[in-house]
Amino acid sequence: MSRVGKNPVPLPEKVKAVLSGRTLTIEGPKGKLARDVHPSISVEINEEGIVFKRPSDLGPIKALHGTQRALAANMVKGVSVGFKRELEIIGVGYRGEQKGKGITLFLGYSHPVNFDPPASVSVKIEGTNKIVVEGCDKQEVGQVASEIRGFRAPEPYKGKGVKYTDETVRRKAGKKSG
Repeated sequence: MSRVGKNPVPLPEKVKAVLSGRTLTIEGPKGKLARDVHPSISVEINEEGIVFKRPSDLGPIKALHGTQRALAANMVKGVSVGFKRELEIIGVGYRGEQKGKGITLFLGYSHPVNFDPPASVSVKIEGTNKIVVEGCDKQEVGQVASEIRGFRAPEPYKGKGVKYTDETVRRKAGKKSG
């Protein structure tokens, strides 16, 4: 069996899971998420939690088994605890401002960059140079953080731009005088 797929996904106290057809819906204090389960993987919800089973030991089926279990585990964690991604703005004159639910970034361009996040994700500016992206869907939180970083990715000479707090920017040496 798949080492990931064989473990049941435990459900915390305030989290409910419902299977209707091929759609797995998980609801908790932070929100509600739904995802379709692959047709070749069977799902059971019992006292242990959510259990995934596969029909055979073929390679692609084994991979799907572990993937479906991991996606469900991320859904459970998202609706109970939530996901968070932090970014830093580095550079002289680079800063961010909160504008309602959206943010405005000043990143050295001739114009400010306005960003409105999806409804299920919250974006906050702490101080002037720290951005916090929070939500219950791991994929969506990562996508929003990636889009914000894409406005001005850190450059290798001075490190200016928007980077993840845990990211290490590989720096290059500047010009050498002969």
